[in-house]
Amino acid sequence: MIKFTLTEDYIELIRLLKITRIAESGGMAKILVENGEVKRNGQIEQRKRAKIRKGEIIEVLGETIQILAE
Repeated sequence: MIKFTLTEDYIELIRLLKITRIAESGGMAKILVENGEVKRNGQIEQRKRAKIRKGEIIEVLGETIQILAE
């Protein structure tokens, strides 16, 4: 599990995927979202710029990202 600490109110989904190195580029992050590979709190998330906030769980490519508050 990857634990990601937010320093702001939220982070956009594709940016989160790039920062955690799950996606090598913004283009790859967009493709993962478009193909339904990303789950947000157990539900498929198809909005590339979805605002991810503390307490949420993101699952993609067998990885789990837990969003923590600073």
